[in-house]
Amino acid sequence: MSTPRIITLTTDFGTQDQYVGAMKGVILGIAPDVRVVDITHEVPPQNVREAAYLLASLVPYFPERTIHVVVVDPGVGTERRALAVRTARAVYVVPDNGLLTPVLKYDPPEEIVHLNNPTYWLDRVSRTFHGRDIFAPVAAYIARGVPLHALGTPLAPEEIVRLSWPEARVLPDGSIEGMVIHVDRFGNIVTNIPAEMLGGDPNGWVFRIGQQQLRGLKRTYGDVAVGEPLALIGSNDTLEFSLREGNAAAQWHVQTGDPVRAWREH
Repeated sequence: MSTPRIITLTTDFGTQDQYVGAMKGVILGIAPDVRVVDITHEVPPQNVREAAYLLASLVPYFPERTIHVVVVDPGVGTERRALAVRTARAVYVVPDNGLLTPVLKYDPPEEIVHLNNPTYWLDRVSRTFHGRDIFAPVAAYIARGVPLHALGTPLAPEEIVRLSWPEARVLPDGSIEGMVIHVDRFGNIVTNIPAEMLGGDPNGWVFRIGQQQLRGLKRTYGDVAVGEPLALIGSNDTLEFSLREGNAAAQWHVQTGDPVRAWREH
């Protein structure tokens, strides 16, 4: 017996309303043996960049052939395309709005389809709820074994929308310039500066974010007293800033997109 396919759901719908439940109902009505996993439904509304970061962060931890459905879709009902993208690791069912920009850097596409075959949609398609009417049924049919080429028109990788996704860079003076890419529910500030850029003596680094300047990389939150700030390498192997048992982003008035600098003092 084959293992049931996994479908993950990531949305900005929240859980107060019926939207997530409706998507699950559609999926289970078509593929009752599928395993549905909620990633989060608390993406900030219409925040495509945040959804893109979360997707790229979670994909490595799921089995191959997982189907990832992400519905953060401010262009719903417009001419924006719906996509299914197959890679060596997974299948992604998403609106064509740049959501896949970071994940495709390490999981490149092998097949991309514009989902324009209504055979695999619900019979009635709302202009405002493609998550239920297009993305959910398509994911379920993929889980049942329908090949991507049956779902619509093939596209080349260069035809899909990409977000600008700046990477940390080393400046001529040797310092590192990065930016905040995520703030989690604890107020931890996640940057795009990878751990491999921060080699050498961890105590020799100095960091500036907003009006805050911190010295040294810590190993754990417990390395500082309660209420004290720290810089450390987070679970995604990038530089993070925190307040022990506090909310660094709120206290420092930091948000996604803010610049970060790092340099060594000799």
